[in-house]
Amino acid sequence: MNACCMKAVVIPHVRGAWTVSQVAIPEPKHDEVLIKLHASGICYSDVHLTQGSLPGKFPQILGHEPAGEIVAVGAAVTSRTVGDRVGLAWNQRSCGRCEWCLGGRPRFCLHGISTGIEVAGSHAEYMSAPADATMLIPDALSYEQAAPIFCAGYTVWGGLQYADPKPHERVAVVGIGGLGHLAVQYAKAAGFETIAVTHSPDKRALATQLGADAVVESGAELAALGGADIILGTGNSHQAMVDAIAGLRPEGRLVWMGVAEDPFVVPARLFEQRGRIVASGQNGAQYLYEALDLAARGKVRVMEECFPIDQAAEAYERVATGKALFRAVLVM
Repeated sequence: MNACCMKAVVIPHVRGAWTVSQVAIPEPKHDEVLIKLHASGICYSDVHLTQGSLPGKFPQILGHEPAGEIVAVGAAVTSRTVGDRVGLAWNQRSCGRCEWCLGGRPRFCLHGISTGIEVAGSHAEYMSAPADATMLIPDALSYEQAAPIFCAGYTVWGGLQYADPKPHERVAVVGIGGLGHLAVQYAKAAGFETIAVTHSPDKRALATQLGADAVVESGAELAALGGADIILGTGNSHQAMVDAIAGLRPEGRLVWMGVAEDPFVVPARLFEQRGRIVASGQNGAQYLYEALDLAARGKVRVMEECFPIDQAAEAYERVATGKALFRAVLVM
């Protein structure tokens, strides 16, 4: 391979094939770092982008769960150095001038730059990124374990915290998949009684192994156990989340963090119970730091399948068809 080129997974257009190509290694700008990637998690959002159900820019290198080491820094970078182990989340830059940026909520900036959407993502051997957007990876955490935390782990931990849980409250997790298997572990790591809600008989024993105090199949069964104050909706079915509302306790919160395409019909019970639906993304760098720290301390472990970058198309297919258990990670 030419020293100025790298392997990257390039999607040429909407619904295009994941193709490993030779592209130029990016040059970091004055405030950026160049990251030699060791792992890049495949999120289901990559499937939505590929299929066109989320807006994207093509041709593109997708991927927003990177983990690697810094091999070069821009002239103005002072917070990072060559050799640092880092990753970064979806949002890279904001304009710094709009009401959201000035109010300390840059994730809502209309002119924000997102990894794998406006700029090239992490399904490649190298990527450049703003130094201030990176997060240091704890030494105790492998690259393969760290990568999915930068979206999946960050999302579920941030969502749980955004629901403002109280020490005595109960947490339920709907869907034991790429997000849900982490949500159960994070809720238990935080000390909450945690109930898994899954329609898949083959996942009941797994949910118990992950730390769930009980496993139920439906919102009605959840209600029969006394219900939950917080329900983390992590699956790819809105109907499953709506069904779980039957088990939401008075003034409970359903945290909507799993994106699906079926209708979300809010039942009247939510009104009667004075419940809330809380839409949640990642919610702030402090939650990413905490999510990585909990994983580094062995409180949370990602269940993953690793694929060399040359097998990216196979990895994508397993994610798109729901066969990956539970996160697919490209390794370079």
